[in-house]
Parts: sequence; C-alpha cells; structure tokens
Amino acid sequence: MAKDAKEVKDTAPVETEEVKVEATDEVVEEKFAKSGKKSKKHLEEVKAEEERQAKKVERAKEEAEAEKKPKGAKPVTRPLIERRGKNYRKVAEKIEKGKIYPLAEAIKLAIETNPAKFDATVEAHVRLGVDPRQADQNIRTTVVLPNGNGKTVHVAVFAPLDEAKKAKEVGADIAEDVEFLKRLDKGEIAFDVLISTPAYMPKLGKYARMLGPKGLMPNPKAGTVTTDIEKAVKEAKAGKVEYRVDKQSIVHIGLGKTSFGAEKLLENANTFFDSLKTQKPASLKGNYVKSVYITTTMGPSIAVENLYS
Repeated sequence: MAKDAKEVKDTAPVETEEVKVEATDEVVEEKFAKSGKKSKKHLEEVKAEEERQAKKVERAKEEAEAEKKPKGAKPVTRPLIERRGKNYRKVAEKIEKGKIYPLAEAIKLAIETNPAKFDATVEAHVRLGVDPRQADQNIRTTVVLPNGNGKTVHVAVFAPLDEAKKAKEVGADIAEDVEFLKRLDKGEIAFDVLISTPAYMPKLGKYARMLGPKGLMPNPKAGTVTTDIEKAVKEAKAGKVEYRVDKQSIVHIGLGKTSFGAEKLLENANTFFDSLKTQKPASLKGNYVKSVYITTTMGPSIAVENLYS
C-alpha cells in the first residue's frame, strides 16, 4: 500500500503540470476573446491570407509586363563571329564578306587565316546537287593525292599467309591470317585502313557492327577489297583517301596540312576535284556542284568559285 501511494505521489505533479499548460492556453484564448481582440489562430490565418494576396499581385504585375512584349519574340543572341575567340576574329577580317575566291587564292588565304598554333589540315567541303538516297547518286570512291594528306596511315591486311607476307614487305603495319581475327575478338583496332581479299570477306561478317560505324569495313568501292593486296597497301601508304557524300549531300575531304604550302595543296585540290567530276551521276538533273568552301581545322570558311556545274 505504501508503495502504491509513493507511485501516485511521484506521478501527481506531472499530471498537474499538463493540466496547468492546457489551462494556460485556454486562459490566453479566453483573455483574447474577453478583451475584444482577435484570437491567436485567427491572426495567423489573416497573416497567411495577406501573403497569398501579395503573391497574387506580384504575379499579375509579371503577366502585365509579359503582355507588353511582342508575341513570338526570341531572345537576342550575338552574331556567331562575336562569339568566336579573339584570334579567330582577327584572321577572319582578312576574308572579304560576300566575295567568292578562285581556288588558288582561297588556299593561300586558308593558310594565312589558320588561327591554330598546330599544323592544321586544309579541308574542302563541297555541297552537291545529288540525292544520297538514290543508289546511283550515293557517291563513294577514293583518290590518291599526289602529295599525300599529311597523316600517318596504319594499314592492316587480312589475307592468306603468303599474301600477308608480301603486304608486310611493301609497308603494311599489320598483315595476318587467323591471328587478325583474334585481335578483333579482343576489340583491338590499331589501324586506319583495313584491306582484305574477296575470299576472306565472309570471315569479317561477324565484325561488321564493330568495323562499319568506324568506316573500317573493307569495301570494293574504296579499293580495300582486292586481289592485288600489294598495290592497295602502296596506295594507302602513299596518300589514298576515301571520300563520300553524307546525308546532307556534302562531301568533306582533307587536302593536306598547312605546312605543305599553297602549291602542293593546290595540286592535291585539283586532283580531288578532277576525281569528283568523274563521279557525276548520269541521271542527275540540274547543277552537280552547288557550293565549295575551303577552310582549316579551326579557321573561317572561304567561298570558292564553282569549278563546274
């Protein structure tokens, strides 16, 4: 009995304290009401409503400002030339706006307007009037540039051992039979050009998804599927390059490095354009070449006179 009384005595103050707290809140509310003032809860609701009204007014102001602006107005952006680097803008001043240059003059100007500190590639970009979706207008071929393109080309040959041995003698970097397939199984692609004999092409079929997107799958049009392996290797090492029209009907090709000088680059350019001329489809109606531009890797474009239509 004494123990129970002690527990009641210990807990009694706690219960009394809770009652006092609740009573205090009731007294405060009653005090607010008796004095004719708003309750604490009501004041909080009024404050929240005022904040909502202030936000509503702010939104109305923003909508009114938006209505003053012309519909469909686009944000003003700086011209592309102003967004370029300082060196680019400086060399671009040498190119007369709207002028179309002769090929020889365009190449000299491309060398002069190279803003890069490295030995940049001089490129030609030709927009054609062909439809790449038509089989006879889907241009793809190769050309041997007389002065090369300035790149070190690593050539791989997949052929029987006797052919592979000859290819190695004339400069092939990789020339193997079954061992070559083991490289591909490991995902090793240490070459820029792959040459194969027609009889060995079926063995490369399973690797088409790996080689195709990289442009490394041998193709008869590119001269990389051939029985004359030695000739193909020599041409690849000498500067034979492939060019093809893309989905936008544009042909892109590197003509060489700026260090070649204008004379060698012009010789390469003339060889390329002569090759491109021979690829004109017989079914084509209208202009074959729509526009030609010469540029360096990071330099401004230079419009070139249409060599032929």
